[in-house]
Amino acid sequence: MSFTFEPGRTRVVFGRGTASTVRAEVERLGAARVLLVARHGGDGVAAQLGPLLASRFTGAAMHTPVEVTERALALLQEHGADCVVSVGGGSSTGLSKALSVRAGVPQVVLPTTYAGSEVTPVLGETASGRKKTRRDAAVQPDTVIYDVDLTLDLPLDVTVTSALNALAHAVAARGDENPLVDAIATRAIEGVLHALSENPSTVEARTELLSSAWLAGTCLASVPMGLHHKLAHVLGGSFGMPHAATHTALLPHTAPADLARRVHGTATRFGAATSLRELGMAESDLPRAAEIAEHPEALRVLTDAWRDASSD
Repeated sequence: MSFTFEPGRTRVVFGRGTASTVRAEVERLGAARVLLVARHGGDGVAAQLGPLLASRFTGAAMHTPVEVTERALALLQEHGADCVVSVGGGSSTGLSKALSVRAGVPQVVLPTTYAGSEVTPVLGETASGRKKTRRDAAVQPDTVIYDVDLTLDLPLDVTVTSALNALAHAVAARGDENPLVDAIATRAIEGVLHALSENPSTVEARTELLSSAWLAGTCLASVPMGLHHKLAHVLGGSFGMPHAATHTALLPHTAPADLARRVHGTATRFGAATSLRELGMAESDLPRAAEIAEHPEALRVLTDAWRDASSD
């Protein structure tokens, strides 16, 4: 056994109704002028921020295109914002990270899906059709406010694919030599699958999904990026594939066999796409995606995921 472990610096506030603490958390960071990043569902947070709200940006996009970041950065600078608060899924979180690291301002993230990226030092940005990933402690949010109430209206299809996205983070870390990371990953996997085993729309299930997503994100922050995440980034950044749904289609072909069967069964039960073909990926694009991924197993995994070979 040999490992190096550096705990993340993110402060976590978890519960129901915790969005009401956002102003206090911003002030705790010494900030007074907030740029709010929120496409949907940000009105309640805007009200909580009150006079601290300097401006709002609603144009966050999947895979964090740099041109979108540049527009948001111009707005931040125009209004003299000294903090970013984001409300939403991975798109809002990614933009928050990109703005924070460019402007040198703190960030507070309120996730409304189960992306998990809010507790990682990882930022993936897309430019000229390529998604590049950086890992830097400066990228990691200062505070994450998990409010279960913000997830209660999440549509069922998004709930399932987003939860399986979180599961992918934990799968990547299960079996790590660090016993703490392995234990957290195992707990996250079982939490996601348990919450999806019945009705994932109950308050209890959503609480378990949100806490499991936090654990899974914590795992991802502690392990190197493997083939699964490399493929997900290539398919998203270079081929415009939907992020969470792509994770769902890939996972049965990248996870260990015991988990692969459970993931495929869960996705199928909820009607989620289990092949890249269903998501609109062209078979002729598979060799190019594998080339970009630069991994000897990439084409085989992509081909299996395109055909949904695990269902045979």
